[in-house]
Amino acid sequence: MPFRELNSVQLDTLKEISNIGMGHAATALSQMIGRRVNLTVPNVTITEISKVPEHLGGAEKMMVGITLQILGDARGSIMLLFPQESAHRLLCSLLGPQEKGLVMTEVSVSALKEVGNILASAYLSALGNLLNKTLIPSVPLLAYDMAGAVVDHVLIDLSQAGDFAMMVETDFGGEPDQDLSIKGHFFLLPDPVTLNVFLSDVGGSV
Repeated sequence: MPFRELNSVQLDTLKEISNIGMGHAATALSQMIGRRVNLTVPNVTITEISKVPEHLGGAEKMMVGITLQILGDARGSIMLLFPQESAHRLLCSLLGPQEKGLVMTEVSVSALKEVGNILASAYLSALGNLLNKTLIPSVPLLAYDMAGAVVDHVLIDLSQAGDFAMMVETDFGGEPDQDLSIKGHFFLLPDPVTLNVFLSDVGGSV
């Protein structure tokens, strides 16, 4: 069963799982930067992979992309995308005031990869607990380029993964007077070999 055949109940279940996972991630990020961070999931949608850049504001919009492979009892990939303005604000929260524009140094790349690792680990832990499966992320990879190029880079490795992906929109917020004003996009791209089992388990849990 492909992603596009998910019913509304299954999508609501995936949204709830995502909110639980992102709640765990928010705690870890809060400890990392020393102040409260809220992560919420307003939408979980199924989208054609070829149209992902449109959801991000266009193929030429500069983005930071962090990708990880899903290892364990299921296979696939996770792609986390930040517009460059959001990536810069996130780095300022992690490392203190940065240069006016986004500059990719060894330290900043390492910090953003760690954010991706925290988010992916928390999400996969929540999903794995629900499905009674072991799901762990690989070492993260980072690309800083136009959205179209970042997405294409991921899809080269996922050419057999089908035409659709699950997009978990993620909002980042902080204290009311210290709003991080950061937007992130979290994508789950399952391997076709394990997709039917994955969706069957989610469907069986509702």
